[in-house]
Amino acid sequence: MKSLPRTVKQIIEPSPVTEGAGVRLKRSIGTQSLDYLDPFLLLDHFASTDPRDYKAGFPLHPHRGIETVTYLLSGAVNHKDTLGNSGTIAAGDVQWMTAGRGIMHEEMPQVRPEGIAGFQLWVNLPAKLKMTEPRYQNIAASEIPVIKKENGVTIRVITGEVDGTRGPVSGIAIAPIYVDVWVPAETSFVQALDPAHTAFAYVFEGRARFSAGEKEEKKLIDHPRLLVFGAGDSINVMTADSPVRFLLVSGKPLDEPVARYGPFVMNTKQEIEQALVDLQRGTFVR
Repeated sequence: MKSLPRTVKQIIEPSPVTEGAGVRLKRSIGTQSLDYLDPFLLLDHFASTDPRDYKAGFPLHPHRGIETVTYLLSGAVNHKDTLGNSGTIAAGDVQWMTAGRGIMHEEMPQVRPEGIAGFQLWVNLPAKLKMTEPRYQNIAASEIPVIKKENGVTIRVITGEVDGTRGPVSGIAIAPIYVDVWVPAETSFVQALDPAHTAFAYVFEGRARFSAGEKEEKKLIDHPRLLVFGAGDSINVMTADSPVRFLLVSGKPLDEPVARYGPFVMNTKQEIEQALVDLQRGTFVR
């Protein structure tokens, strides 16, 4: 059966935002250009060697009804929560946090010579899991398998399966693929994707063509850009005179109503109001 490469149906230039106590970020999902890409709610890219851009961090704050995925490229982030969990996310590590019914946590980037760089993705939870018990999957860089292809392409597999290699993050409702891909100059890369899944790529180094087979796009997509893919069962990437590095993420859409208020994402306005009541009464974290 012939593969159907996905076209790029939308290109998003990240918007500068300030979050937490004053952390400067680039946001590409959760903006006026792209509010929601079911099941993905938000994608932030942070990268700076200036402590003024990140040292204030994210003091104690709540989440309910979502999962937050933190992937660090450089630097370190200390985290702790009201359930008694604490630790440090270091370069190459991933933290996949399922907030479920409610968690209060803080994330504080550490001031180091290399600064800080990485991503945070918010993933929606289906209605049946929105009030589930919170949990963490903390994955060290050494636990993330790396596929090295003959043509020089390298793929870090965080979750999902690529070429028979499965990532260490498991038990996620949307059955995601989350990979970090590096493609050398003058090289092509093809990755199969579930045709029923929403998919996007976030280009954060270099540039490349993201083609659609016979209707090949001639334009090189430079960084930083988020690419939303249309229908199909694969993506094709071709580099020119420079390499490219990008996140490739896909997941099963939920097709459920979304009620959103800051760090709370539920299915109805009433559920949002209940979250606020729980927060005020001190019953948010059980």
